Amino acid sequence: MEENKYDFIVIGGGCAGPSGAMYGARLNLKTLMIADVPGGLITTTHIVENWPGIISTSGPELGMALWEHAKAAGADTKNATVTELLKADDGGYIVKTRKDEFYGKTILIGTGTKHRELGAPGEQEFKNKGVSYCALCDGAFFKNKIVCVVGGGDSAAKEALFLSEHASKVYIIVRKDYMRAEPRNMDLVNQSDKIEVLYEEQVTEVLGGDSVEKIRLKSGKEVEMQGVFVAIGHIPMTELAKHLGVELNDHNEIIINRRSETNLPGVYAAGDCCDTAFKQAITGSAEGVTASYYAFEYVKNNEVKPM
Repeated sequence: MEENKYDFIVIGGGCAGPSGAMYGARLNLKTLMIADVPGGLITTTHIVENWPGIISTSGPELGMALWEHAKAAGADTKNATVTELLKADDGGYIVKTRKDEFYGKTILIGTGTKHRELGAPGEQEFKNKGVSYCALCDGAFFKNKIVCVVGGGDSAAKEALFLSEHASKVYIIVRKDYMRAEPRNMDLVNQSDKIEVLYEEQVTEVLGGDSVEKIRLKSGKEVEMQGVFVAIGHIPMTELAKHLGVELNDHNEIIINRRSETNLPGVYAAGDCCDTAFKQAITGSAEGVTASYYAFEYVKNNEVKPM
């Protein structure tokens, strides 16, 4: 059907996708953005203070503002899960969801990442019973309780800082003898009288009855707590891209160049699912915008009029 044919189809609702969709629409490309979670993973972030021009905002506010901006610019949107990407006979691409099928002359893959799991005994048993991967989502349930954040990066520091607004005590369990947090966030962690960092430790088991009651550490020590928040990184969501024939690196990240191009003509990628070393909301957004411009150039140079 003609209404299901687009110049530019964006897959993903995080910062990269809506930014690309907004610019694609502004470039007069008939644009569709498909995402199962409008706003993407940044909507699970409490405070964002590194978006240029905005001193401080929340992750949900930023994620939804980008989504609404794309819609206001003229991009069509669909809340759905993309199940398959296929090459069309004419050089375009077929994008399938569970209920619909769309054709795109060009596509942007901005599928992002999912949370990496701990892999310790008890983790699966106590999911949603004290084990969580999102402090913003679940932190309010742990008011005046003892919790821990597992991880040594900036995300772990930010999760701990948010949880300290609710919990009576927050441990950060760090595998190494240092944290890789931004200096500002590390200073705030060190200044908090609610946060304690346990270096050179690992969670070897999550224990409890109906819910989490304590954790066992590598040292053999057991620590009483009611919540375990896992912040040990993310896994790229690139299965769709791989099935299409997009080239990935050893970490299963999509390989892109400075134009956000992949190895397939008319296929672009942006954001945390890509092989760029520095992954931030603003860099993913910029990659999405870059992709839209070169998608526009691709359509124009192939002498195909925008729909």
